[in-house]
Amino acid sequence: MSATRRIKSSFAAGELAPELYGRTDLRAFENGARRLRNVVIQPTGGVTRRPGLRHIATLPGPARLIPFEFNTEQAYLLALTHNRLQVFKDDAEVASFATPWTTAMLPQLAFTQNADTLLVFHPDHAPQRLTRSSHVAWSLTDFGFARPPFHLFVPGVALIPSGPTGDISIAASAPVFQPGHAGAELRIEGRAVRVTAVLGAQQLLAEVLSQPLLSTAQTQAWDEAAFSWARGWPVCGGFHQSRLVLGGSRDLPNRLWLSRTGDLANFDPGTGLDDEAIEFALMSDQVNAIRGVFSGRHLQVFTSGAEWMVSGDPLTPSSIQLNRQTRIGSRVDRMVPPVDVDGSTVFAARSGRSVTEFAYTDVADAYQANDLALVARHIVRDPVSMAYDGAERLLHLVMADGSLGTLTLYRAEQVIAWTRQETQGAFRAVAEADGRIYTVVERGGTHRLERFDAALGLDAALTGTAAEPQDEWSGLEHLEGRQAGILADGAPRAEATVAAGRVTLDPPATSVQAGLPFTHVIEPLPPQLSLGLGAGAAPLRLVSATFRVLETPALSVDLGRGLQPVPFRRLDTTLLDAAPPPFTGDVTLRALGWRRDAMTPLWRVEGNLPLPLTLLSVTTDTRMTT
Repeated sequence: MSATRRIKSSFAAGELAPELYGRTDLRAFENGARRLRNVVIQPTGGVTRRPGLRHIATLPGPARLIPFEFNTEQAYLLALTHNRLQVFKDDAEVASFATPWTTAMLPQLAFTQNADTLLVFHPDHAPQRLTRSSHVAWSLTDFGFARPPFHLFVPGVALIPSGPTGDISIAASAPVFQPGHAGAELRIEGRAVRVTAVLGAQQLLAEVLSQPLLSTAQTQAWDEAAFSWARGWPVCGGFHQSRLVLGGSRDLPNRLWLSRTGDLANFDPGTGLDDEAIEFALMSDQVNAIRGVFSGRHLQVFTSGAEWMVSGDPLTPSSIQLNRQTRIGSRVDRMVPPVDVDGSTVFAARSGRSVTEFAYTDVADAYQANDLALVARHIVRDPVSMAYDGAERLLHLVMADGSLGTLTLYRAEQVIAWTRQETQGAFRAVAEADGRIYTVVERGGTHRLERFDAALGLDAALTGTAAEPQDEWSGLEHLEGRQAGILADGAPRAEATVAAGRVTLDPPATSVQAGLPFTHVIEPLPPQLSLGLGAGAAPLRLVSATFRVLETPALSVDLGRGLQPVPFRRLDTTLLDAAPPPFTGDVTLRALGWRRDAMTPLWRVEGNLPLPLTLLSVTTDTRMTT
């Protein structure tokens, strides 16, 4: 009989996909885990129970979250719902007003911000300009193009204007006009007219703008505004080198427009001077519908089939260069804006099974794409929303199934660790604003705005204090009829049913935290897998396990006989209602029984007490028959 001592000192590889259980040669097996639920990985390799979620507001329906940050003292969160926008600052709603976007349009919204102005794009709606005047004063207006870009959509069709100036009628040689052309601009031999009414597919009324038409003869030398209700509107936008960059439209999905330098609404290419507008199409051997533009070291363009670099310092009509870098592709069914992570750009791949890091390398003078979800395919499934917490170095991805994948990313320390977050309900959106992570959670058919709060151990939670102990605590209408977890004066209490928006405690308390419990799970890979032993290996016996924890008040462990609370110290029965003191150090537990299933882990940490937990390492002593 042989004895083995193994020390698991790091979880820096995160939760591994079952498809990798046969790859015992991977380094990830040393630092990986079988299940990591409702925990996050520390850069040092330890595991910490995730923060709880603070209830902020109940939303009218499905929502899209957009951060708006003007400076350190003027940071807001925008929640867009059906034809409504709510502005939140410091967890309080400060403004609310009507918008043109329906619930069906929310997934395809794109946005970009410059100073105190936010531009919002949708391929089926004119771009909107959101402007902040004060905390409570906001306005939403059409962006308005001073000089729009133009494009020839229907070559070979001739127009006949009825006159050179004023209000005229225009006839076409073929049916090309649509009702959506009303209000759009046309150029006839370089002279602009604005459509005032569409009389039919071959006739319209128009107003000649600044310069008279050169002729009233039939001509094919005409084009129309690239953006209109007939042709669609920009898909996405961004700011780069003092230019507004517009990417794609409904009818021109692979085209890129850059405004004049410093004149963000002017897209007139003029004569090609250095500061004038630029326009070009992404031409290649595959589909390149533009899905995002990102201003980094270079202007980065993300399309449905590839990723491109637009270079030129500065960008001018004569110096601009366009080069395809990688062929991953971005999502087309919804807009998931890329995020910057330490100088690299992270985006959700079109496949829905990976999150890709688009990073520039000086040696190759090019961008490379690295799959960050290679060992966690089971966690990354159909991402619908993404946000990066720079303070904690955590990348959060909301999945279509309502789960939340969290990636701890420290390249220098070789920490790329995924965990999965779950709640009583479904995560639907996530955003970072003012250094905080906000999320939309669907619970019981309603949508709630909540944010992660390190001071909480429950979800959808609220806190309260009183000068004197009290037994009734109200303000919990959002948890009506639910079993709420309770933390009173720092000590866990039995769950209580919320009735009439309140809970009753016995004995009373001066401080209370009430919300929905969630369960954390930490489960290692089976030892036979990490040792390279198969299902036919000899039976294995766990003799003991030593858990090293940090500032942890409570711990429950399963060593094969069910979950058991760990006795950090002898309990004083007179202090059962007092807050348990945190414990730092080692605790050793003895185990019994032999393990014959190669897929069964030796231990499991699990619990739903709303108390902090940090597991640093686990040392196991085992014996195997020979």
